[in-house]
Amino acid sequence: MADPFTNTYLTYSAKGLREDLSNIISDISPEATPFQTGCGRVTAKATLVEWQTDTLAAAVSTNVRVEGFDVTSVTAVTPTVRVGNYTNISAKDFAIAGTLDAVDKAGRASEKAYVMARKGAELKRDMEKMLLDNVGGNAGASTTTARQTATLGAWVKTNTSKGSGGGDPAYTSGVPSAARTDGTTRTFTEAVLTTVLSSVWTQGGNAKILSVNSTEKALVSAFAGVVTKNYNIADRPRPTAIIASADVYVGQFDTVSIVPNRFQRDRDGWILDYDYLDIAVLRPFQEVPLARTGDAEKAMILTEYALVVRNEKALGLCADLGG
Repeated sequence: MADPFTNTYLTYSAKGLREDLSNIISDISPEATPFQTGCGRVTAKATLVEWQTDTLAAAVSTNVRVEGFDVTSVTAVTPTVRVGNYTNISAKDFAIAGTLDAVDKAGRASEKAYVMARKGAELKRDMEKMLLDNVGGNAGASTTTARQTATLGAWVKTNTSKGSGGGDPAYTSGVPSAARTDGTTRTFTEAVLTTVLSSVWTQGGNAKILSVNSTEKALVSAFAGVVTKNYNIADRPRPTAIIASADVYVGQFDTVSIVPNRFQRDRDGWILDYDYLDIAVLRPFQEVPLARTGDAEKAMILTEYALVVRNEKALGLCADLGG
């Protein structure tokens, strides 16, 4: 290629060229929060949210009486069980300099509005990760200890399959106070899944969702003979594409939808029924202005909520996956 003609004026030396900065801001950070989407919403009225569970007596095959029988004593009635969870406060804060909000910017008119929207999305992601974590509830203490809602990992104890050394959580006064003990990780097998689904069914539950990370979803998709696979072939004249999916597991006890979740722990495979899961909201998402002490506007976005597990026997956990 020939060199430019001598003394040709090039952009490299020109002054006053306008920048070409797009008004589109690209962000692929995942915002889907399937667990929160599935949970119901109820209103909390105190920092300790409580409810009751009950169970029927075990069925027996010897309940027969003679004609004209008399009742000389009665069976004691088993009372309901009172359980609950604490609310916790989650927040995101920021400060925007007055000059930054005044200058002309690409991609947004108001820096405060843009940052507020981002912080709201971040807070929602934090909630998803926290609700699916393994942390016991804590009532808090003055300004020294934050109140903590017991997360899903501290609730489920009846229908579980654990790795070696794993232990189920414990409750204190109806609140899950001690998180489960993680065991040695192992490969997620169909036998593990069937064990938990069987336990849920035996307790009277109806499993609907299997929530896993991407790695475990790939393993479930390979379970032989029990995953419904859908094949979609693109119509011509476009290039033919075959798209395979494995989104439904047809088991011996229940048919469950397989839902991947980026924010849950990799080692957990949750069996869920959202009929028994709510988020109790004491304070909904709200913008809270903070005191101005100089040439910057300070604010935060805040919410207060608790995880409500109506009856943990309706749920299950394939624990310690990934070995």
